[in-house]
Amino acid sequence: MNFWVSGNNYIMINLKGSNSTPLEIKLVQTLLHCHLKNGLIIGIVSKSGRNGGTFAHSDIAFEFASWISAEFKLYIIKDYKRLKNDESSRLSLGWNLNREISKLNYKIHTDAIKENLIPPELTQYQISITYASEADVLNVALFGITAKQWREKNPDKNGNIRDYATLNQLLVLANMESYNAILIEQGKSQPERLQLLNKLAIRQLEAIREINTDTIKKLEGKKALDK
Repeated sequence: MNFWVSGNNYIMINLKGSNSTPLEIKLVQTLLHCHLKNGLIIGIVSKSGRNGGTFAHSDIAFEFASWISAEFKLYIIKDYKRLKNDESSRLSLGWNLNREISKLNYKIHTDAIKENLIPPELTQYQISITYASEADVLNVALFGITAKQWREKNPDKNGNIRDYATLNQLLVLANMESYNAILIEQGKSQPERLQLLNKLAIRQLEAIREINTDTIKKLEGKKALDK
């Protein structure tokens, strides 16, 4: 009988080898099959196909291991604890990373933010134009041009302007969409919203550029080591 530690507090059981006799293996297999079929066992799951097998809850598997030997049971317990500790460490690291990002108010890390990623303040002409869609209002506020203008300037590129945005720009864009919905509810005109959205984009992208990302980089380094 062999054991493999699996996830979700389950351990895989292979009824071969060790001190099992063919008759014992057959009896255990028949017993498990009978109980599983009739729903009499809670904590043991049987799956067929690739990567299939019989999976037992850790408490049950430990007792199976003790049937082989006390030393083998100790080995299984130690290996199971090691894997659970590794899993907890990864979850904790992810939580810390998310917490740090949240503390920075939607700001994300970057090695360098180029000056030209900060959108310029809009001209009076841009503000006075009536844009056909809210998507273009956001595009002009963030990128300084409409989707059509971008396609005309980049005929060799597939997709649209947002497909070529940086992660920072996409993050700010998500905030702008929420803010725009609020402004619409407040009854702000399109020119007013365009100016406010442009100021928001400039402010948030400048804030991202000024972030001290040392803490996040350390977390990233730890995450890379875990991989």
